[in-house]
Amino acid sequence: MSALWVRMPLAKVKSNPSNPRIIKDDKFRKLVQSIRDFPEMLELRPIVVDADGVVLGGNMRLRAAKEAGLTEVPVIRADHLTAAQQREFVVKDNVGFGEWDWDALANDWDEVQLRHWGIDAAITASFTPTSADDQGKLDKKLPESCPHCGGLLP
Repeated sequence: MSALWVRMPLAKVKSNPSNPRIIKDDKFRKLVQSIRDFPEMLELRPIVVDADGVVLGGNMRLRAAKEAGLTEVPVIRADHLTAAQQREFVVKDNVGFGEWDWDALANDWDEVQLRHWGIDAAITASFTPTSADDQGKLDKKLPESCPHCGGLLP
């Protein structure tokens, strides 16, 4: 299914309370300024929302667009994704950007899935084993995924 973006009033786009990524301080100010200077960039990387207008990808861009004084933003509606795919998208969309909210990750996300989605280095770096059981969790082999469909291989 091909998705096209549409313009949506900012008032109808809702931040995702389960978003585990943040951009703060100077990096956030730079994002706001970049949107002020080049708002067309949002057309190249629209905010992704679910059927209810909740952000799946682009929470910080939404926040920065509000701060920049925009009244509407380009969005892609991801209505066709399952709830599980939407949750996965929230993490995978921003693996390389911003900072992790470690509490949100620890409380709301499955560690094996997070590692499988490519953020194992960040989790491993922040986790110091305190017992043999904890070390075993770190040493556990992660499931392999199919390069074509992304499904787990036996």
